[in-house]
Formats: sequence, structure tokens, C-alpha cells
Amino acid sequence: MDVTIYHNPACGTSRNTLELIQHAGIQPTVIEYLKTPPGREQLARMISDAGLSVRAAIREKGTPYAELGLDNPQLSDDQLLDAMIETPILINRPFVVTPMGTRLSRPSEVVLDILPADAFKGPFSKEDGEKILDEEGKRIV
Repeated sequence: MDVTIYHNPACGTSRNTLELIQHAGIQPTVIEYLKTPPGREQLARMISDAGLSVRAAIREKGTPYAELGLDNPQLSDDQLLDAMIETPILINRPFVVTPMGTRLSRPSEVVLDILPADAFKGPFSKEDGEKILDEEGKRIV
């Protein structure tokens, strides 16, 4: 299965999402989006395909969101996209793209919606110990 994750290795949610994908036996294409950000068109498509507004795809915590005045409700989607392209830390993560759909995997188990349910064999817990899959690989949450 062709899977791409826009990943930040410093983010626990992103690490958990990557591990869930790998737990399904899938070796995804990993794009560290802070080093190699998506192009504007690709970012807009991922946001749209995930069913999100551009504003919902912006990361506020730990970013210059407030300093850049991005909380201004008058800003257009184009202006917000421009800010995200110029400052990639503003792109919320991780976005995952599969043939089954695109999701902003927050929380990480959202990725299960776009991976084959029968791919999971055995339990899975997040870094913090929260159980996501039971002994049979079935979703708990």
C-alpha cells in the first residue's frame, strides 16, 4: 500500500502515527515536512482531502502563530496557506495520505481510518502506554 506521512520526528503524535503505520506492515514514504515542506498546491489538496478548513490545519502551539497575527479572522485561506508555506512549523502534523484517504492524524489513531483494518496483527500502545489495538489487532478506541 502506498502511504505517505508528513512527519516531525520531534512530535510524539507523529511518532505514534508512524509506528501504527509500520505496525500494519507498511513501510511508508516519510517526508520530514520541516526539511521538505509540501508545495502550496499539495498542502491545499491534503487539507481539502482531509475535510479540513485551512484554519483547522494550522498549528498554533509552539509556533509563531500569534506573533504573525494568524488569529485574525479576516485572513483569507490564501493568506493562511502562504504563511504555512513560508513557515512550515505552522503546518499541523502528521498528515497521512493513502489510497483510502487523507487525514490529519491527531490523535494518532485517526490514521486507522485510512489503513486496512485486517493489516493489524496484535496489540499496539502509544508511547504514553495508551492501548490502541487489542491482542487481536482490533481497534480499542
